[in-house]
Amino acid sequence: MIVLAADTSLPILSVALINDQTLIGALAMEGKGSRNEKLLPSIDFLLTENAIDRGQIDLFAVTRGPGSFTGVRIGLATLQGLALALRRPVCAMSTHEAIAHGTRGRVAVRDDAGRGEFYVSVFEDAREVVAPHLARDVSEANVIDVAEFLQRDNVALRCARRAMEIGESDRDSDRYRDVTPIYVRLAEAEVKLRQKQNA
Repeated sequence: MIVLAADTSLPILSVALINDQTLIGALAMEGKGSRNEKLLPSIDFLLTENAIDRGQIDLFAVTRGPGSFTGVRIGLATLQGLALALRRPVCAMSTHEAIAHGTRGRVAVRDDAGRGEFYVSVFEDAREVVAPHLARDVSEANVIDVAEFLQRDNVALRCARRAMEIGESDRDSDRYRDVTPIYVRLAEAEVKLRQKQNA
């Protein structure tokens, strides 16, 4: 099974291509502000370099946040569009679930959400036990800091491997068809709009 995965929710855009659990290729690059210009060319580069046609992809995997509001939308729309055109399924998961894939025991995934807050999720043997939420600190002993993780690992590759696992088990596959973005907090524009409405 060939899986193409992308993460555009974080400052580092990443794309990965696997065949079963074998890595075919992966890219990671600075993505802030230019995700929509970099995502499709990155996908095309990976496919061309490895002589794989889009039609050979069996499953598309994508993260749905929390992270950059615009980034999340770009990733979901692009991967959904490709999957729809090729009549292939999409497996969508939280960005934190992709990052936690392969971990053992209890671990929290923490990402800076600005305003002195963090986006936090908690996992037990890589399965989500506390959904993404805002917190001022993390009480868990084992913490994966997203900024540090991005320096050494590829989020899209973790996403692809988790999607492969989900596709093989079929047990939870229905909930991974949900492509609703995970924003956790309202966008700045929505906050201002609500404040005007309530004034």
